[in-house]
Amino acid sequence: MTVLFLSLILFQSCKNDKIEIEEFKQRDLISEGVPLKIKAPENAEVNVKVENFYKDITVKNGNDYSVQIIGTEAFTNDLVDVRKELENEVKKNPNFSKIILDDTNGFVFEKKTDDGSMIYDFRFIKIEGNQQFVFQTGLYNKFSKDQAMKMFNSVKQ
Repeated sequence: MTVLFLSLILFQSCKNDKIEIEEFKQRDLISEGVPLKIKAPENAEVNVKVENFYKDITVKNGNDYSVQIIGTEAFTNDLVDVRKELENEVKKNPNFSKIILDDTNGFVFEKKTDDGSMIYDFRFIKIEGNQQFVFQTGLYNKFSKDQAMKMFNSVKQ
């Protein structure tokens, strides 16, 4: 009976993840010179800055959705190594609290602010050919757990 109950909770949780991003539309970023597709709010603005060795792509819609994507040359195709490196980098931040979702290509984590409240962020990695893309929440926003989870699920497409 316990296994059945836990299975039902897990199924409902997975179902909720899909429902959360159901209103988002498939967004092909190739027209901005980025070979990626993500789900985003229909009216999301895309801003691409090309620096010397990387692309800084922001997909933003109001205060609820802001995803930053850093595109660089891939120095390895080993996703596990890249993920581990990102996780170690995040854990060095003195405000890091804990990882709340662990996925093969990324993770969602909690940070404590100076006033003691919690905010949430994520890292997600995609390697496409010779390019590596790291997704995270927008830098100047503070997101709730639900907002961070929604954005994480939207880039997993």
